[in-house]
Amino acid sequence: MSFRVTILGSNSAMPANGRHPSAQAVVINENPYLVDCGEGTQMQLMHYKVKTARIDHIFISHLHGDHYLGLLPLIDSYVLTNRTKPLHIFAPQPLQEVVAAHHKASTQRLEIPFKLFFYATNPHQTGVIFENNDVCVSTLPMKHGLECTGFLFRQKQVLRNMIAEKIQQYQIPFTAIPAIKKGADFVTMQGAVIANSELTYLPPAGSYAYCSDTAYNEDLVPHIAGVDVLYHESTYLSDLQELAAERGHSTAIDAARIAHAAGAGRLYLGHFSSRYKKLDKYLHEAHPFFAQTYLATEGLAIDVVPEKHAK
Repeated sequence: MSFRVTILGSNSAMPANGRHPSAQAVVINENPYLVDCGEGTQMQLMHYKVKTARIDHIFISHLHGDHYLGLLPLIDSYVLTNRTKPLHIFAPQPLQEVVAAHHKASTQRLEIPFKLFFYATNPHQTGVIFENNDVCVSTLPMKHGLECTGFLFRQKQVLRNMIAEKIQQYQIPFTAIPAIKKGADFVTMQGAVIANSELTYLPPAGSYAYCSDTAYNEDLVPHIAGVDVLYHESTYLSDLQELAAERGHSTAIDAARIAHAAGAGRLYLGHFSSRYKKLDKYLHEAHPFFAQTYLATEGLAIDVVPEKHAK
């Protein structure tokens, strides 16, 4: 089981200071899910070696351009590379109209040859919007003015992991391992039954909350209680607290207070205003309120369940 988030873009509104608009690749058990798709996301996906051909599900938080304008060229590239697999997009309803208008204005050559499924998000309702064998994705309430949702990814526990030394101790043949990982006990050549609990352990299943554009919102806390990793926008520093609230954004301190209240494991700050070239003050302001705070900058790969906690 694996759960990693790669930051593709960390800036707000527009690219600046070497930072890109919002986009993240959430990769669970080797399957990538794209979360927001700002301008230039394709280049970032290629740069950080995220396999775009394997992306089947895209989650768009809201329709400010810095969160979705990279989607149209990404779809065009899928057309040009002869994609045949369906593409599933979870987003505010008007995005479907935007995509349709774009392709209506395009040449015949760019007609979409694969099935494109849209699922409208509802910012006034939280709940599960997608589920498969690996993950359950739920929406989160944001407070941004324009209709906006966050996303909570909860990894599912599928198979148990073998304890390596037990394989040698009980001379377990490799042919028996698949059944044991599914919960079966093991019977030795002498007829002794070895309990599954002695042979395996259940690897931790991680959780990741993506809190896109939002003002400080305590209503969010119960939805993300105990989350392993929290990404929370922090557009401004505390000297612009009033501006942040006015524009439906948060400060570093706001994000840290939410992380503390939710009992999050780690907090990653992002969606930085272009007015800040250096970001060290974000950590300086957040750390007194939540010590495990980090910057979600381009190229950062976040292991939601660190290897040292895998057993």
